[in-house]
Amino acid sequence: MTDAQPTAPADLYPRAFVAALERVLTDESGYTAGIGDPGGPTKFGISQRQYPELDIANLTRAQAAAIYYRDWWLRFDFGALPQPIGAKLFDLSVNIGPHAATLCLQRALRACGVAVGEDGVLGTLTRSAASRAECDALLAALRSEAAGYYRLLAATRSGGSRLGERFLRGWLKRAYE
Repeated sequence: MTDAQPTAPADLYPRAFVAALERVLTDESGYTAGIGDPGGPTKFGISQRQYPELDIANLTRAQAAAIYYRDWWLRFDFGALPQPIGAKLFDLSVNIGPHAATLCLQRALRACGVAVGEDGVLGTLTRSAASRAECDALLAALRSEAAGYYRLLAATRSGGSRLGERFLRGWLKRAYE
């Protein structure tokens, strides 16, 4: 599979995962080894810090898809959520971590009037609450919570330095997509 071909063929993975992964890879595309990235060298959003045994520079899209499916999609069961919520939570989890992303979801649920605790765990109660919420309202609230998270991160990262400001525009774009 070359980089020009689809990342995750539908015959290998569920359609919801393929669509969610394409969204993630829109933001997490090429190889970076920039200063300020705590993950170190990163490609397709997969960091050397998280996967020290991988040759990140030579990671293929197909390998990234397999990692995201096994270590993210299946592990956190994003497919059990309503489709747009699962896809958005997957994207946020890749970027800010599953705990912070799930806190955003739990706060969004509360904003939609669905009672749920805020523990950062994507468990049965949170999944059930997400299934009961009105999907469009929940997605809007989740985007808003993510934007708030990113704004706070930019303001507090390195004491509100230009580094945080530099990333904020892209983070907000990601939050609202």
